[in-house]
Amino acid sequence: MAHTGLNTIDLNSDVGESYGRWSLGDDTAMFRSVSSANVACGFHAGDPSVIRRTCREAVAAGVRIGAHVGYRDLAGFGRRFLDIDPNELADDVVYQIGALQALAAAEGGQVSYVKPHGGLYNAIVAHTAQARAVVDAVKSVDPNLPILGLPGSEVLRLAGAAGIRAVTEAFADRAYNRDGTLVSRTLPGAVLHDHTEVTEHVLRMATDSAVRTIDGSILKIRAESICVHGDSPGAVAMAAAVREALSAAGIGTASFI
Repeated sequence: MAHTGLNTIDLNSDVGESYGRWSLGDDTAMFRSVSSANVACGFHAGDPSVIRRTCREAVAAGVRIGAHVGYRDLAGFGRRFLDIDPNELADDVVYQIGALQALAAAEGGQVSYVKPHGGLYNAIVAHTAQARAVVDAVKSVDPNLPILGLPGSEVLRLAGAAGIRAVTEAFADRAYNRDGTLVSRTLPGAVLHDHTEVTEHVLRMATDSAVRTIDGSILKIRAESICVHGDSPGAVAMAAAVREALSAAGIGTASFI
């Protein structure tokens, strides 16, 4: 699905997060609503068979494949910060992109972008050394791969400086602080579960380039892609509701690429 004009927005979701006998999410159903798939690359979730199957289904659904790279932390699902040497982090990111590229190619697909996951995503909003490691890793593999990140983040600033396309992202089901960062998952109200609240959140992002923060104030935020998490309860129904609400407002769903 190519970006077809101003009246479209990309919807992305984290997928391929099952591992071995442990199953998480309904990726097949999510592919009916999203236009981009952030595929776990084996370090925070996913294994080779899961990754390959996810790529196969994404290709069949016409959904773009992105590398969802994270810290090497299966037990913590990649959501904990790791004080890792930047050179080691860069190598880990290269490794993950490469693994996904091979498994995607085996199913007739290709990796179109990179989106860091969880703890790494949050760290590189402000952690310059780790942000630079991610940018250097992506550039060394393929400088044409865009990087998804939080508006105003270090990783997007450094990506732009390195000549890499920096794609701003917003979250359909996450609460925001006044400074544009995400409310920590350890705090109440961090994750939104009510479909009406989520669709209102998304429509404000897509039509007004704004979000209502946790304290009720309105924050301007421009997003080229909106993330609908695939691992939360009712995720499939929520993604469908978001897509339908956008469609009703005259906004189509299409990849940012």
